[in-house]
Amino acid sequence: MYIIDVRTDVEWNAGHIKDSILIPYDQIKTRIGEVTVNKSASIGLYCRSGRRSGIALKSLQELGYRNVENLGSLDDARKKLGISP
Repeated sequence: MYIIDVRTDVEWNAGHIKDSILIPYDQIKTRIGEVTVNKSASIGLYCRSGRRSGIALKSLQELGYRNVENLGSLDDARKKLGISP
C-alpha cells in the first residue's frame, strides 16, 4: 500500500508516518503519477482530521483510482496500520 500524507510541508515536518509520501491534497491530481499510475494500486491517505484526505480520495476516484482509502488523521492512520508513533 502506498501511504500518502496530504497535509502541508509544515505539518509533515512536525511528524509523519515513516515511508509515507507527502503530496498536499490540492496537488494530488497533478502529482499522483509520481507515486503510481496503476489505477488498481492500494493507496491510503491521511491528514490532520480526515477532511483533506477525503477530498484527495474523491480527486483520485475522479481520475479512475479504485483502491483508495481515507485513513483519517495521522493518529487514526497509525492505529489502522498498526504503527506506533
